[in-house]
Amino acid sequence: MWRSVTAVVVLAAVSGCTVQATGTSGTSAEPYPVRFSTAPVKTPDHLKPGSPEKPAQPAEPADPTRDDASPSQAAKPPKPAPAPPPKMLWARGDQGRDVREVQARLRQIAWFFQAPTGTYGPATVAAVKGFQSKRGLPRTGKTDTVTWRRLLTMTHEPGKWELYAAGDQPAAKPDPRCMTGRVMCISKTSRTLRWMIDGRTLSTVDVRFGSQYTPTREGEFSVTFKSRHHVSTLYDTPMPYAMFFSGGQAVHYSSDFAATGYNGASHGCVNVRDEAKIAALFAQVRSGDKVVVYW
Repeated sequence: MWRSVTAVVVLAAVSGCTVQATGTSGTSAEPYPVRFSTAPVKTPDHLKPGSPEKPAQPAEPADPTRDDASPSQAAKPPKPAPAPPPKMLWARGDQGRDVREVQARLRQIAWFFQAPTGTYGPATVAAVKGFQSKRGLPRTGKTDTVTWRRLLTMTHEPGKWELYAAGDQPAAKPDPRCMTGRVMCISKTSRTLRWMIDGRTLSTVDVRFGSQYTPTREGEFSVTFKSRHHVSTLYDTPMPYAMFFSGGQAVHYSSDFAATGYNGASHGCVNVRDEAKIAALFAQVRSGDKVVVYW
């Protein structure tokens, strides 16, 4: 029975009608109303078709400049790495061509007053300290990379005779004519005299030549005579340890060369400024020994 009533109710729901219950005896019973609401159900706006749900807005990034920004949000600029200390290039006790160049450059700007020697001694230390102090650099007396770069900007590349204003320049390669016998091998290129026997150099001295008006002659000669205390009859000047090889031209000691260096010139002779060396050479050279003057 209840199954029949249920079926009728369902049918009525579908038909939208009022269902009358039927008695068991077949007679009509009091109507039992069953009502169903036909009003449409209101759908929430966010679930309606064509109205998609709004996406979530991304969080706004933190402003590192705000006062309330956390330390992790406010990125601090990295600290610059400290500059490496300048590298030391030359200092007291060093020797060589580079030291000679430092001295020559300091000499150009009147900080070093003697001829370059190639030895980093007290005079060089004092000159470097003065140069550094004048330019606001640490006054160490050592030539470091900063001091050297500053010196380079204020000077020019020194020439050969700036580097060797005091002498001691390397001797040039011997002329082939110097490789046999007993020879005073004299190079105008390097301003040196080699005393050689059978191609072997026994000693080397600095020399100076005549000016463009009284040039020293070039070629192969021989020693004609020697004069220990010679005095020039033409110029009335002393020519100690003179060894004549071409007319009035000779190899001899010159006090002027010893005093002024290459700032002067001879009257055609080959001047030697080291008296001890020319004395030793004078004792060894014989009349008839070869003399070669070349470029």
